[in-house]
Amino acid sequence: MESIVERTLALAREGETVGDPERVDLAVVAADSWSTVDTGSAALSVETEREVLADPDRLRNLFENLMRNAVEHAGSDVSIRVGELSDGFFVEDDGPGIDPAVADSLFEPGESGAAGTTGFGLAIVQEIATAHGWSVAATTGADGGARFEVRGVDKRTPAAH
Repeated sequence: MESIVERTLALAREGETVGDPERVDLAVVAADSWSTVDTGSAALSVETEREVLADPDRLRNLFENLMRNAVEHAGSDVSIRVGELSDGFFVEDDGPGIDPAVADSLFEPGESGAAGTTGFGLAIVQEIATAHGWSVAATTGADGGARFEVRGVDKRTPAAH
């Protein structure tokens, strides 16, 4: 119950618009996020040198939720890859992929294809993306696992003053 309350509060906070984004290094934020998630024997590969304009704490939370989701749904030995898209980035795993039974409601709060999870992680991911003016979509990764694509990311650097 405590976990559900914490996730609900996090979801409410993440819905606020990002007011003053900073230039952040995706690889650094992904690595920081990885260090805070119980990943078991999972592996992370970060294949990007992109910097984006974002709220660093919310971006870290986005990565944490996607990484936790991969471990919870694909197992503790999953391999996770973070990479670049022309207008954003992706996080994908080599797990079994997205269950078609929950694919249409994947980002709904409380929806989960795994027992013992709150189902708030992907709803939080979507709220963080939306607060930045980004979109997030679920698809199939290169190895048949789940792939989450975040698009509409402003890759320009802030103007010098």
